[in-house]
Amino acid sequence: MFHYGRTRRARTAGLPATALLALGSLLHAQTPVADDPDARPPVTRTDLEIVRNARAIIASPARWNRADDRQCPPAAKTFSIYCALEKATLDVGLKFEHRGAALQEVRFVIDEISADRDYEHRLMDYNNDPRTSFADMQRVFRIAEELIQLRLGTSGSAARPAR
Repeated sequence: MFHYGRTRRARTAGLPATALLALGSLLHAQTPVADDPDARPPVTRTDLEIVRNARAIIASPARWNRADDRQCPPAAKTFSIYCALEKATLDVGLKFEHRGAALQEVRFVIDEISADRDYEHRLMDYNNDPRTSFADMQRVFRIAEELIQLRLGTSGSAARPAR
């Protein structure tokens, strides 16, 4: 079972309960939802398409940028996980959102499969981790696809409406 937000809980595990409550109130009062690392926006068929397209963008090890800095030049020939998701989002005609549903679903998968690693920037740090193989990276995309399909209640094989 996936437990979303594991990273934040791990960082606050040693704080007393009253401090956590006060901190939680402050964070939720001051942090916009759009920048909440545990935000879970609703998914759409387009998010499924974004994840599928991102996986296809990095279809071979030669297309994978192992040195992500979250800067995604339009003329890039290689792509990190983050940049593949950005490109796939733009390719379907949407404005790129750092906390968009497709990116968040991929982050949640990374949280689960790398629970023993405390990444500050999940997409970039997992991408750049020397322990992450090409097969691992592709597996993250496949799992995210399956989770989005489950959230949508579909097999994912039907035609995708434009958004």
